[in-house]
Amino acid sequence: MRFLSIYKSVERATPPTQEEMAAMGKLVEEGMKAGWLLATEGCLPSSLGARVRKSSGKITVTDGPFTEATEVVGGFAIMKGNSKEEVIELARQFLKAVGDGECELRQLYEA
Repeated sequence: MRFLSIYKSVERATPPTQEEMAAMGKLVEEGMKAGWLLATEGCLPSSLGARVRKSSGKITVTDGPFTEATEVVGGFAIMKGNSKEEVIELARQFLKAVGDGECELRQLYEA
């Protein structure tokens, strides 16, 4: 079973520390070698992004930063596990490495 993990947290004004990057690098390397981590990427600040929304037939674009949001998407991972419970445990390990925030887990369609 494959899951998309969307990591959300309060947006930081500073990049991750060397220690945080080392912890994340170790977790990513272990996950890739073990086969449970299929892909992962972090996001740059929302000030560099935009939101494109369609409502009542009208499309609007809002440039970042997204100050109205209490949390923003900080990154994503595609993970593989034998059960939802197994992937929840992997998300717990991830949060231990990165600190405060939440991971929304969504199972992906399998062909």
